[in-house]
Amino acid sequence: MPESRPPFPPFDETTARQKVQAAEDAWNSRDPHRVSLAYTPDSVWRNRDQFVTGRDEIVRFLTAKWERELDYVLRKSLWSFGGNRIAVRFQYESHDASGQWFRSYGNELWEFDENGLMRRREASINDVPIAESERRLFGPRSGDEDDIPLR
Repeated sequence: MPESRPPFPPFDETTARQKVQAAEDAWNSRDPHRVSLAYTPDSVWRNRDQFVTGRDEIVRFLTAKWERELDYVLRKSLWSFGGNRIAVRFQYESHDASGQWFRSYGNELWEFDENGLMRRREASINDVPIAESERRLFGPRSGDEDDIPLR
């Protein structure tokens, strides 16, 4: 039986929001192996200026990312959806080893296979240094934060 990750395309607004929240929850776990299982074994990524193919490379990429981007916290917001594609915008905050905090802003384009696994991810991301006092994200989304738009 093939791997699957519901909900499956074609997406409606409810199932697209479920996919977005599932992705946010997985990435906030900072567990590269857990995150990689949402992608096809041959998934193709463009993340900023890096190109990643397959789950093994995804795990290596995310392991290095979260060794650099400490105390990482992410929020994703549904932008658009249609058929087997979803577009999101996101913000995350993290700090480097020197203690400098950053807020990273970006957009992602996702394409899924018929089993609900992501086969393509295109991410454009910009980083802005911030003071620790400017932080807005302090852990995984709480229940009262559902559907709060990103500023």
